[in-house]
Formats: sequence, C-alpha cells, structure tokens
Amino acid sequence: MRIATYNVNGINGRLPVLLRWLEESRPDIVCLQELKAPQDRFPADAIAAMGYAALWHGQKSWNGVALLSRIGSIHETQRGLPDDPDPGQSRYLEAAIAGLIVGCLYLPNGNPRPGPKFDYKRAWFARLEAHAAARRAAGVPMVLAGDFNVMPGDLDVYRPDRWREDALFAPEIRAAYAALCAQGWTDSVRHLHPEARIYTFWDYFRNAFARDAGLRIDHILLSPDLAPCLREAGVDRAVRGWEKSSDHAPVWISLADG
Repeated sequence: MRIATYNVNGINGRLPVLLRWLEESRPDIVCLQELKAPQDRFPADAIAAMGYAALWHGQKSWNGVALLSRIGSIHETQRGLPDDPDPGQSRYLEAAIAGLIVGCLYLPNGNPRPGPKFDYKRAWFARLEAHAAARRAAGVPMVLAGDFNVMPGDLDVYRPDRWREDALFAPEIRAAYAALCAQGWTDSVRHLHPEARIYTFWDYFRNAFARDAGLRIDHILLSPDLAPCLREAGVDRAVRGWEKSSDHAPVWISLADG
C-alpha cells in the first residue's frame, strides 16, 4: 500500500499538477493540505475521473484538507480536532480507509514568534497530541500525515542557525513533535533515512529550489502496529520543479501487508 501526503498550495490553481502527479505516482491513499477552496469548490469530478474517492474539509482562501482513496471507500471519523476553539479553520480530517485510520492535518505556521499566532500553534499542537494519544489508547492502526510546519532536527533544515527563532524550528515546537513521537509514533522518512538531508518544501523566493535550500516539514507518522510494515519512504522531489507547482513536494511511504 502506498500512502502519500501533499500540500498542494491551492487545489484549483494547481489542479493540473495534482492530476499529473496522481496519474504518474498512483498512490493508494493521499492526504492533501492547503486546498484554499470552500467546500463547494473542491474539484471532486476531476479527482473521481482519476479513480479516487474523496472526502474534504474546505475553507475559503485558506487552509483546507482532503483525503483521497483508490482502494476503497472513505468513512469519516473526525472533522476538526476535538474541543477546537476555532473550528472555522479547516485543519484536520480523519477517516477509516482500507482497515486503517488516516488523519490528515495542516498544523498552523505560528509566525511571528512570540505572539498570538505562535500561541495558537502551540495550543493546536497540544490538542493534536491529546487526540493522537486517545487514538493510540484505542489500539487502532493509524497514519498521521500532513504539513506539520515543524522541522524536527538540524538535518531537516538547510541552515539550522538561521532558523532557531522561527516558529517552525522553535524549541517548544520541536519538543512538541518529539513528545508526539514519544507516544509511539514512527516518523517514516527519518526512520528509514536516519542520516540523510531530505527536504519537502522549498520557498518560491531566492531561487531556493535550485539551491536546495529546503525544509522537511511534511511528515507521515505510523502507529506502532503499522511501523513494522514500513518498507519504503521518500519525496517526489521532481514535482516541485514542474511548472506552476506547489512550493511543497509529495511525501510517500510504502507499507507491506500486515
């Protein structure tokens, strides 16, 4: 089974890129972030024509997450995190697909730090940790995937010293990510590539992609019962170089049958 996550940075404006990638890569389950489209503007017909069922949680101009599946129906289990004080922000969507629970998330950016946006990011992360812990306690096989807006370690950022005070690399946020993983979740890419510099995002400015000035902020976490099934993990880096592409590249994993 091939599972992928991709921050599309505007699903309608970049639909040709998304459809091309789906056709070439053919992931079985896909988590999408930053749809930037209201609920009634999701391109369901175009995605269905590629052979994918879809579930989405839209929002006008900002945020938005979706789940796609070509290996079975999608049964929603959670829309938004429990007790979210700002449910108007479409940042979390979860469903049962092919025997798994798949949570798709778009964690807040948090800049500028300090300030209310950083406080909101920390609070949202805390709710994610609580929800993830509840799912772990239930013992269900689960994938948590999406744009976490955190670089967990120095290997995940092209010039660490320049990012120490940024909300994506702040000690509090790295600690929150470490605490989440300490529940028993496996960071798929880092688990299989422990010493590699691997990036998933390159800014549009300052020729970042050509210079490989990137960040690893898109992650796929596996619950303990799924981790032994992990066989491959990588980034479809070439997609970032396509015309009118997102500033993120798709991240994917392959799981053997459990």
